[in-house]
Amino acid sequence: MKNQNVISSTHNAEAEISKVLYTGKVHITGGRVGKATSNDGRLKISLSTPGGPGNGTNPEQLFAAGWSACFIGAMRHNASGLQIALPADLAVDAEVDLGTGENGFQLQARLNVSLPGLTTEQAKTVVEAAHQTCPYSKATRGNINVEINVAV
Repeated sequence: MKNQNVISSTHNAEAEISKVLYTGKVHITGGRVGKATSNDGRLKISLSTPGGPGNGTNPEQLFAAGWSACFIGAMRHNASGLQIALPADLAVDAEVDLGTGENGFQLQARLNVSLPGLTTEQAKTVVEAAHQTCPYSKATRGNINVEINVAV
């Protein structure tokens, strides 16, 4: 994009990245009823308003998918350090709600984690550690209401 001017910037010293490992780049046109394409061509999707016409996905589903995938990665990383073997069929079902509140539009989320075969204590330990290290969990902490449920 030509002639970019910074109009807003937030800096949080606690969230400073010292080494960028990956940058996801996506170009969106049309907003909630548009198209999204990644710079590498791996992502080409249509977007549709939830409950409206169209068969595309929406930002809430994309956020839920990204957070779930990241959370599973964080569970694997933490379980390895804790020497807890995770089941092959572990899963996260994420629910991201879009609604309105006192401050206008808001999100809230639930992560429903399935760790069959683990004890309740093992599952709780892994999930709590993942919630502290997952970048999506860090980004949402204190910003939206989040509920995490665990089934073993």
